[in-house]
Amino acid sequence: MNAKTCATDPHVIDLPGEVVYDEVVPSRLYWQHLVKAGQQLRIIDLEGNQAVDLLIYFADDDAERYSAQDTMAAQGNLFLRNGAVLLSNEGRAMMTIVDTSVAYHDTIGGACSVESNALRYGHHTKAQHACVENYLKASLPAGRSKRDIVSNVNFFMNVPVEQDGALGIVDGISAPGLSVDLRAEMDVVVLVSNCPQINNPCNGFNPTPVRMIISE
Repeated sequence: MNAKTCATDPHVIDLPGEVVYDEVVPSRLYWQHLVKAGQQLRIIDLEGNQAVDLLIYFADDDAERYSAQDTMAAQGNLFLRNGAVLLSNEGRAMMTIVDTSVAYHDTIGGACSVESNALRYGHHTKAQHACVENYLKASLPAGRSKRDIVSNVNFFMNVPVEQDGALGIVDGISAPGLSVDLRAEMDVVVLVSNCPQINNPCNGFNPTPVRMIISE
């Protein structure tokens, strides 16, 4: 759907201002949309345990984009929590997490690809669709290429760092109906892959839909 939602919907009743966009993104697919400065984007994990891989580009010049390195350095933490500011490679604030139903979100696990799937899980997975392919399908018509796909945020994904420094990919920490709200600090293009991964627990081995709501 792409229309104003009924005000009695519990998912939108506490959003600031008016809902101007509302869409359910099916499992395994991508979503790309302009979010203007001051608008708020709510991402809802409809069925629980679904990873949402997100990239951000400055709407006026996509050479400026989300930077995991700058974001982690500025906040002194690997994980994104309530109040975290997502910075660009120019050190500017792009979006701010203004509310989240889960304790933290991952910014180091990266996006799955056919190459990484084949390496980690075996050559038989090579034909499986992955997040990088979603990013490319959305980016190529917009004039971006594979070199423009940088380290992304993984909302609702649980990637603990073990004592020996190894990364784990375990069951997500979300549940049906939980959400994260981001306020745009500049005009941005938000690109999401609703992660299709079925070889590890990040989606509970069962990718499901998510809902994207923009309010102003």
